[in-house]
Amino acid sequence: MRKEERHKLIMREINLHNKVLSADLSALLNISDDTVRRDLKELAETGQVLKVHGGAASKSFVAPFNAQNEVYALKEKKAIAEKTLKLIKNDMVILTEGGTTILEFARMIPENLKVTFFTISPQVAITLSDHSNLEVITIGGKLNKNANLHVGASVINQLIDIRVDLCLLGANAFSAEEGLTDMDWDVVQVKKAIIRSAKKTAVLSISEKLNTAQRIRICGANQISYLITELGADNPLLASYRNDDFRLL
Repeated sequence: MRKEERHKLIMREINLHNKVLSADLSALLNISDDTVRRDLKELAETGQVLKVHGGAASKSFVAPFNAQNEVYALKEKKAIAEKTLKLIKNDMVILTEGGTTILEFARMIPENLKVTFFTISPQVAITLSDHSNLEVITIGGKLNKNANLHVGASVINQLIDIRVDLCLLGANAFSAEEGLTDMDWDVVQVKKAIIRSAKKTAVLSISEKLNTAQRIRICGANQISYLITELGADNPLLASYRNDDFRLL
């Protein structure tokens, strides 16, 4: 495989899943670890990705406030954000994580909406704070720099005492068989605690992330109340997700 093709495939994986491990890229592309390291080094040197321990991360995911970082599938994420707004009513209590889709949602909230938000994302908290009628409460702890989320035992302990109407989660990967999955152990534990704190759970995912899976399971598909994509609910790509477990938006 030519270097240009490898770089294109690597960028797609990073854009889709926000972070990739070198070992996973090596297996996916059937190339050596040394070749993966060289490719990631070149992509980092040209400013396309950020090198992190064991792999690489999307620049727009780690630093979404930087205008120079182009957000992958921005049109689709805006469409998902608009659909998510339909679930929000006055006086609700909502718990969110972070990510570029949820940031788009936070930017779109109408000024007249009165909602209380808990969030483990400092970036989402800052974005929500621009809305005068929102009460914003951050749940603090150790900052996972690769995901820009607060993680760790202190965050989980705070979440134990919270009961919210709805939680909003982005998706690293989602499938009908494996449910919601991720690759980061600390992030997975916090997301599990978020789901336990909520009456209902909404997963916000571009359709390209459907039918994919990562190494660690967060929850089964039957624990999700809403799956929100940019697609119409009757789209054939969503056929395997039409069941009584959750609602497609």
